[in-house]
This record gives sequence, C-alpha cells and structure tokens, in this order.
Amino acid sequence: MRILCTNDDGVHAPGLKVVEEIAHALSDDVWVVAPEFDQSGVSHSLSLNDPLRLREVGPRHFAVRGTPTDCVIMGARHILGEKGPDLVLSGVNRGRNVAEDVVYSGTVAGALEGSILGLPSFALSQEFSAETRNAPAWEIALKFGPDILRRVIAAGVPRDTVINVNFPACAPAEVAGVRVTRQGKHNLGFLKVDQRRDGRGNPYFWIGFERLAHTDPPAEDTDLAALAARYVSVTPLRLDRTDEAFSTALASALK
Repeated sequence: MRILCTNDDGVHAPGLKVVEEIAHALSDDVWVVAPEFDQSGVSHSLSLNDPLRLREVGPRHFAVRGTPTDCVIMGARHILGEKGPDLVLSGVNRGRNVAEDVVYSGTVAGALEGSILGLPSFALSQEFSAETRNAPAWEIALKFGPDILRRVIAAGVPRDTVINVNFPACAPAEVAGVRVTRQGKHNLGFLKVDQRRDGRGNPYFWIGFERLAHTDPPAEDTDLAALAARYVSVTPLRLDRTDEAFSTALASALK
C-alpha cells in the first residue's frame, strides 16, 4: 500500500512526523508532500494564480510552496508518478478539527482532496489544552491511530467520504475509548476581529477565536462531546453537502 502524507502546519511541523510514523505502521511505501510554510486555516484553497515551487527535502519527502490541496494534487498527479497513492493521511494537526473547524481546516481539506481524487483519505488532529498547548500529547495519535486506520480501511471507506479523526487532550492512559460521531456545532462567539496599531500608528487586524464564559454542553453524539469525555472521535464527512430535506421543500416552493 502506497501512502501519501500531508498536513497544513508545514513540512517541519512535529505532527507531520507523527502521521508519517502512523503511516509506517501500515506500510513501508510512505511519501510526504507538505506545505513549505504553515497553511492553517486555508481550507480547500487551490493555487491558480501563482506557480508552485517544489523542493525535495529528503528521500520521499517534498515541500511545496502552496496549500495542502496543492500538495495532495502534486503528490498524486506528479511526484508519485503513474502508480500514485492508495491512501492519503493528512495531519496530525496541532489542535482539534471539529464542528465548524472542518470548514476552515487545511488538514481536513488535504483529506478532502484525496477523496476527490478517488482515494481513501483520513484527517487526523490532536486536541490540546491550555496546559499542553506547546506540547500536545502526540503519543495518543501514535497509540490509537494505526489500529483505527486498519479497522476503518478493513470496513471500507465509501467513495466521496473523508474520515475525520480527533484525539483528546489527555494522557494516553486516560483515553476512554473510540466513538463514531457526527459533526457538532460550536455554541460560542468563535471568531473575533482584534484591531491593533503598528509602530507607526497604522491600524492592522488579527482574526482570532473568542470563547463565551457560559456555554451549553454539546450534543451527546457529536465530535465535541466525544473529546470532552476523552474519547477519540471518528467522524465520516461527505463531499456531497446537499441538504436533502430542504431540497424537497424548496422544490415545492419553486414550482
């Protein structure tokens, strides 16, 4: 099995070494094609107006000056040649990708691009707490990741479906188990605009995240609830975003 690994944190991110180790637990034929620089939050961006610069950083290791989507396309359609990959692994992201995060996430987008290319694809992310922000518990992904991947692959990943895996922020011995979940929804302020001034007094802005002081607990079967209870969350995400229920109502309204 030939595995293509990518991420959105950049080619030198520690999580990329973790996903590569997970891949080597499944196969000896592992390739890494990752962004030259941090591409967090770029979602499914595709570079159409700028050339892609490719740099070989080691045997079967390449850096692309582009997005995770660019990396998967370059890996599958150029670097790996005619044989191509059999599986795409994206991550392990530094920080969880749950609820609305999946819309913004470059990690999830890398896996989505693999699915678009017809390949079984996984997005893997490691949640961190305030205490572990600078040192996420990567060993959780190493301990649980290979077995989860083997089982899901054996079950068969449907075409046009991405498997989004999130590991909880706790010690490996504290992980309660694995749950299959649905995408949750944040009930917090989420995005904010922080205005500042540079040394010359000119304004500039940062888009950041803002949590509310009081929030309702997440729905029990969601990725958010699973991580809160220290479970590994495994969420199948579909490329088809059609709202089937509303389509029926809309068809009646537009007759």
